Amino acid sequence: MVNRYRDVKRWLRYVAVVTTSCLLAMPAAAERVRELSSFAGVRDNQLVGYGLVVGLDSTGDQTTQAPFTSQSLTNMLSQLGVTVPAGTNLQLRNVAAVMVTADLPPFSRPGQRLDIVVSSIANARSLRGGTLLMTPLKGADGDTYAIAQGNMLVGGAGAQAGGSSVQINQQASGRIPNGALVEREVPLNLGGNGGRLELQLNESDFGTVQRMVTAINNEFGQSVAYARNGRVIALDGPMDDNARVNFMARVENVQVTPMDAPARVVLNARTGSVVMNSAVTLRQAAVAHGNLSIMIDTQFGVSQPAPFGEGETVVVPDTDIEIEQQEAFLQIVEGAQLNEVVNALNALGATPQDLMSILEALKASGSLRAELEVI
Repeated sequence: MVNRYRDVKRWLRYVAVVTTSCLLAMPAAAERVRELSSFAGVRDNQLVGYGLVVGLDSTGDQTTQAPFTSQSLTNMLSQLGVTVPAGTNLQLRNVAAVMVTADLPPFSRPGQRLDIVVSSIANARSLRGGTLLMTPLKGADGDTYAIAQGNMLVGGAGAQAGGSSVQINQQASGRIPNGALVEREVPLNLGGNGGRLELQLNESDFGTVQRMVTAINNEFGQSVAYARNGRVIALDGPMDDNARVNFMARVENVQVTPMDAPARVVLNARTGSVVMNSAVTLRQAAVAHGNLSIMIDTQFGVSQPAPFGEGETVVVPDTDIEIEQQEAFLQIVEGAQLNEVVNALNALGATPQDLMSILEALKASGSLRAELEVI
């Protein structure tokens, strides 16, 4: 049984190495221009607003700890012709103060609908079953671009009884599909500068820019694209709106083979994840890595006085401290391809957290030929 397990494990390791080698041998595939770049000005705009959710089942804000909720309700009632006497202590359990966020897509016109996200900002336990009242959504310039209102859709659920509670997913936030109505459009004048357009790459790369310019000019049979730098490409577009749309659609569907990404290793310090692309190589280096373990064990004993003595019974702690240094040996690591790098680092038997320290040391020594990025 043990031998069979070892054979299966060895076979899986072989398949992983062969698969990685095949993937590394595959040439870079061509991609459309729309996957690699976007036209300048054609983008979403973020909207935000402050509002109130009503109709909660006693799961709203506690107004003693969130006085702005009752203040907001008082201001809203005054606009509706209801006057709340000064000094009134509103004990509200069915109202919650929330922040509303949305993305305004490009070319949005008044009357179109937007999806919105509603999130509690106080101590409301749940927004389930609530209704968002009319909330203006403003942009970065302070102008109102949409109005939000509607019934909440909360994916979480919870229950409590007898001092016990259970909860599934998040109940302090939710969504309202088509919950906002666009009231104002964002001005966008494409081709206003004599039909000139700009194409912006998602990632700066001079080689990809050069290939993209060549591919676009070959598509149109003339020089319509000009590289400005490692990210921006200028395009001579037509003046007519309909012709410009056809021109932009044609540009977006041009096939381009991007340059290979630079060698990069990404370290996630929170989860211990280590990800590297196929361009990572490892020059020969000797690595020794060991851990220092300190174990503290405390046991409590009872000291009893002699019979008929005047002493008292006391608890005496007995602490034992042990320090263990794991053995570490110098090991040669080297690799020209991704699978060789992975096998060399796995041979050290290091945990993901240890691997981060080893990679940083290899980078500092000049052996790791890649950029280190910590997220």
